[in-house]
Amino acid sequence: MKDVYIYDAVRTPRGRGKAGKGALSGIHPQELLAQTLNRMVEKSGFDPKHVDDVVIGCVGQVNDQGACIARNAILAAGWPYEVTGCTVNRFCGSGLQAINFAAFGVQSGDQMLTVGGGVESMSRVPLGADGAGIDGNNLELRKKIVQVPQGISGDLIATREGFTRENVDAFALESQRRAALAWEEKRFDKSLFAVKNADGEVALDHDEHMRPSTTMESLASLKPAFEGMGAMAVGPNGETLDELALKVYPDVKKIEHVHTAGNSSGIVDGAAVVLLGTEEWGKAHGVKPRARLRTTATAGDEPVIMLTAPTPASRKALANAKMEVGDIDLWEINEAFATVPLQTIRNLEIDPERVNVNGGAIALGHPLGATGACLLGTAVDELERADKNTALITLCIGGGMGIATIIERV
Repeated sequence: MKDVYIYDAVRTPRGRGKAGKGALSGIHPQELLAQTLNRMVEKSGFDPKHVDDVVIGCVGQVNDQGACIARNAILAAGWPYEVTGCTVNRFCGSGLQAINFAAFGVQSGDQMLTVGGGVESMSRVPLGADGAGIDGNNLELRKKIVQVPQGISGDLIATREGFTRENVDAFALESQRRAALAWEEKRFDKSLFAVKNADGEVALDHDEHMRPSTTMESLASLKPAFEGMGAMAVGPNGETLDELALKVYPDVKKIEHVHTAGNSSGIVDGAAVVLLGTEEWGKAHGVKPRARLRTTATAGDEPVIMLTAPTPASRKALANAKMEVGDIDLWEINEAFATVPLQTIRNLEIDPERVNVNGGAIALGHPLGATGACLLGTAVDELERADKNTALITLCIGGGMGIATIIERV
C-alpha cells in the first residue's frame, strides 16, 4: 500500500447558521465549496486536472445541498469536466470520512491525487430538513430501538458521568478563551481564507460564532436546551423522551439537563478541503507534503446514548498505528456537546492541555459535514506552529458511531 500524504488544507470562516442573518447565508453551498476548492488551487499551485477524485461530506443532502454537491461544486469552480466528485454522509463525521475515503484511493495505488473535505450551509439547509427524523421514519426499527435526540443523549452521558452544569460550562468557557487566543495569535491564518460574495466583496473573513466576552455568569444564565424536549410524550405508551432513554439506562433515576446553547456546538455554515496524494506526485510536481495520514478507524456503540464512540474509535486507531494515548501530541475531539470531549478525556486518560488547544465547536461552530475537515486542517497547522509530531482527530456521530484519524507531521 502507498503512504498517503497531506499536501495542504484550507477552510472558510464559519458563519452564523441563521437564514438571512449569517454572513454566509446568502452564498449557495455549491459556491461556498467551489471557492474553497479554488482557494486550494491558488494556495498550493497544482493543476486541478491532476485530481483523480473529490470526495465531500455533507449531512443535509436536500434542496440546495441535494443532487451531488461535490460534482456541482467542481463545475461551479470551473475545474475540468474530467474531475469527478462524490458526496458522502456519515452524519457529523462526514468531513473526516470523506478525507479518509479520498485517502483510501491514494493508499490503494489507483489514484495519485485526491481532495477530501466537507460543506454544510445550516442557514439554508437546517437540521432535519430531510424530514427523516432520527431513524428515517422507520416504525419497524422504532419498535426494536428507540433513539432520542442527541441533546438528550448528551445530557444522559453527563448524568451518568457525574458532569455538573458547572463542569460543562467551565469547559465551554475554556473553548471560547482558547479560540479567542488562537485568533489573536493568528493561528488559523495558514488555512483560512476570506469568502466573497458574487460581486467580489468580502462576505466573511473571521469565525462569526465566537463569543470571546463569555463568562461563567453569562453561561450560567442560559436555560437548559433539552429539558423541554425530554418532557415531550412521544413513546408508544405515552412515555417522554427522557423516559424512553431511561428504559435503556435504568441505573439513572433522572436525567440532569445540563447542556445549553452556550456549552453545545454552534450552528454555522462552512466548508473545508484537504489535498491528499502519493509521495511520487509531490516529487514530480515539486510540492512538499505537510503531514502523513497514518491510520483511520470507525467504531459503533449503543445508539440511545449515541455520543460515546470517540473512545472506541480512538482506541482502534491507536491500536492500528501501534501507538499509545501518550504518543499523541495533539487531540482534536469535536465539541458537539461539552460532555463528549470531557468523557473521552476521562476514558482515555488524556492530558486536557493537549485537547482542542485552539478551541472547538462550542466557540467556533460545527458545520456538520465540514467539521472533520476543519479539525484535520487545524491539527496540521498546529503541529507545525507548536513543533509537534502527531495528532488524533475524532468525532462522535449520530446513531452511536465514532470516527478517528491519526496524522503525523512530515
